[in-house]
Amino acid sequence: QVQLVESGGGLVQAGGSLRLSCAASGRTFSGSAMGWFRQAPGKEREFVAAISWSGGRTRYGDTVKGRFTISRDNAKKTSYLQMNSLKPEDTAVYYCAATGRPITTVRHEYDYWGQGTQVTVSS
Repeated sequence: QVQLVESGGGLVQAGGSLRLSCAASGRTFSGSAMGWFRQAPGKEREFVAAISWSGGRTRYGDTVKGRFTISRDNAKKTSYLQMNSLKPEDTAVYYCAATGRPITTVRHEYDYWGQGTQVTVSS
């Protein structure tokens, strides 16, 4: 079992930066690939980024590639999403997720989810 709690969301102006954190509890964190997804009102939950259990492999959604960076610290059981050059269209609730599978971009392949943190980017 893995429990996930996101933090770091908030209101930021376009062009600004935020860093989201996802704190995990449970003994299987270091063996889990981690992902970040987001959901804007009226839209499907969208893949943002993923990282393998070792941190050696990453994947990004096309809309955030080059602006967002995913990382993890297994000693702290925490995953991070550094978001730079934020745009109003990045506004959404951001969710972290964990899976026992290898790194994946597929939403239904994640087994555990956090409650989400709101990110709002003003123009």
